[in-house]
Amino acid sequence: MQKVQAATPKTLDLHKQQFLRRPSAVAARLGRGGQPRVLRWLIAPLLVLTSATPGLAGGGGAVLVDPGAAKGQHFHPKGQPASATTIKLWQKQQAILPFEDKRDFEEAKRGFIAAPTYKQIKRADGGVAWDMASYDWLLTGQDFKSINPSLQRQALLNMAYGLYEVVPGKIYQVRGFDLANITFIKGDKGWIVFDPLTSKETARAALDFVNEKLGARPVTAVVYSHSHADHFGGVRGVVDEADVASGKVPVIAPLGFMTHAVSENVYAGNAMNRRLFYQYGVLLPRSPFGHVDQSIGKNTAAGTSGLIAPTRIIEKPIEELKVDGVTMVFQNTPGTEAPAEMNTWFPQHKAFWAAENITGTIHNIYTLRGALIRDPLEWSKKINEALYKFGSQADVMFASHSWPRFGNGRIQEVMRAQRDAYAHLNNNVLYHANRGVTINEIQNVYKLPASLQKNWAAHSYHGSEEHNSRAVINRYLGYWDGNPATLTPLSPKDSAPLYVEMMGGAKPILAKGRQLITAGKYLQATEILNKLVYAQPNNQAAKDLLAEAFEQIGYSKESPSVRNSFLAAALELRSGIPTGATPKSAGPDVIRAMGTNLWLDFLAIRLDPSKTTGQRFKINLITPDNGERYVLELNNDALTNIKGFTAGDADLSVTLNRTDLEKLMMGSATFGELVNSGKIKLVGNRTLVDQLQAMLVQFSPDFEIMPGTKVAPKSPTSSPSTKPASSHPFEQKSLADSAGG
Repeated sequence: MQKVQAATPKTLDLHKQQFLRRPSAVAARLGRGGQPRVLRWLIAPLLVLTSATPGLAGGGGAVLVDPGAAKGQHFHPKGQPASATTIKLWQKQQAILPFEDKRDFEEAKRGFIAAPTYKQIKRADGGVAWDMASYDWLLTGQDFKSINPSLQRQALLNMAYGLYEVVPGKIYQVRGFDLANITFIKGDKGWIVFDPLTSKETARAALDFVNEKLGARPVTAVVYSHSHADHFGGVRGVVDEADVASGKVPVIAPLGFMTHAVSENVYAGNAMNRRLFYQYGVLLPRSPFGHVDQSIGKNTAAGTSGLIAPTRIIEKPIEELKVDGVTMVFQNTPGTEAPAEMNTWFPQHKAFWAAENITGTIHNIYTLRGALIRDPLEWSKKINEALYKFGSQADVMFASHSWPRFGNGRIQEVMRAQRDAYAHLNNNVLYHANRGVTINEIQNVYKLPASLQKNWAAHSYHGSEEHNSRAVINRYLGYWDGNPATLTPLSPKDSAPLYVEMMGGAKPILAKGRQLITAGKYLQATEILNKLVYAQPNNQAAKDLLAEAFEQIGYSKESPSVRNSFLAAALELRSGIPTGATPKSAGPDVIRAMGTNLWLDFLAIRLDPSKTTGQRFKINLITPDNGERYVLELNNDALTNIKGFTAGDADLSVTLNRTDLEKLMMGSATFGELVNSGKIKLVGNRTLVDQLQAMLVQFSPDFEIMPGTKVAPKSPTSSPSTKPASSHPFEQKSLADSAGG
């Protein structure tokens, strides 16, 4: 069992009373009639770094605890409270949203069995893998004007912590141990585990807690609902790989799972990780002025992630399987929330598992960290299929995030609300596009219909109507708005000085920016201040003023992804890019799962173009233990590869087992070491490998997003974001964190 830190009796009592026992009373604090409180502006004490171990997850790794959170103190000396304009927006939202509908709170508490005595889960190295206590300030009953009231409601719902019964005696969930829920289905002999969280530490803690409260039972099967890391990364906390390899414990997953669990996060992994700092507020303190929630859960655990390959693939659109006495009907839903995903129907329990396709939010069509744009129409159709196949019979609907819905009428209401929200997004955006509205205008035109605005299940917490609507146009029409002036635009650093010059320089822009902010016209202020910051990246007054505007915009946003992005940018503008949080290198499980072709493709991306000019070679790569062979060819500054071929005129042939290649990929051995040990056989010009290694760089997620937020590199020929490769140049590092989708 992990080392844990116990919550104080006062904290536990507060949590149980405020959320588990009296959710309606807490919800009422967010309802109409609450009097605004003026937040005091005080300079907060230093942040407490409870774990300095780096780890890139949504706020995970380095947990930033703000001691002044519950006192209304801002964590940054330059930070501002909610302005009068922001408070008016808060009051407007409070007045028009359906806070009288408390069914979500009633459903979220239903079936509660127990909460653990601890609020932290630790790794073996003593670092914090999970810290639910860092959000306890949400349970003080305050209405925070620096948090959109709808988001605060969602954040409170996500404070559920402990063991819950979903179907009496048969289906249980542990919530609040990670971004996702972990589900335990009681079979004839043991537990069937659905979605074993992000890390083995949180998954193991959940399994131990279930066994403590319900009686010890072995794990008889594991099901991955889809290919995002918060749904498989903790598998080693619930099952031994030897039991999987022997066939004792099947691991079940949808068609395409292994491909997409890795491939979605490789090619632009470093850029995705940097952008994740913004979407997930990775380095924002947990505070009313910082990180509040992640919409589908509080955050992502910062423990040890792994991957055990599935042994049973669900291939058909609808496929029935019986495991440990439990009948499960799987519905494959590719092209929805994940490229490989499946829902599950339990006919004997009249229970429908909605994976991450139907949760307590409208999801991302475009994920701000970066990912291929999803298809809202297909998503809507898969929900509709589930509604007609299973929804008319279901008595309970539960999922990998959020809380269950009980009663057939309620289930159908939620399924229809989400089906219609995705369909309306697709259809209405294209309606406007076909009337000439562009990708640069649609975010200010598209509106959810009033009937859905009044339904909590149709609110976009993980997504947002602004960025999802732009994604629909981008999916069908691309990024260009049709105006030739925007087809090949100047870079901001080149266009910004022109605007600043035409506006008379920095002084009048700062004055106008302050005037606009005082008037509550924050977007207009960002339009001109952003130009000034690009033109004068060392102008701290401009950066501070832009940060003020960003901060107020962030306070008013319903989507935490959007909120975090504005607040993270404000933090970096004020203090520079925070140091100390870097992504972990890809673990051994992920490396083993990565195809050789993916690794070779990423090597091609890592080539320094200044070192490839005039270089040409052809290399055969042969891995006898898995029967693969490739030709790598460097020509015209492009490194290409083709599987299933060898070239008769190759300059070099490299033969090594795939198991030894994985040592190169993990950085546990160098090319030279494997040659000297006889693990690599070479025929031809060995120096070509040395040339290739010298061309490779390692990416680092510390590049600027906002100008002037990072000290210039000492060397004019290198950038901190593209460092020369180390003594392990073939090591695979920059996989993105796909947790949360």
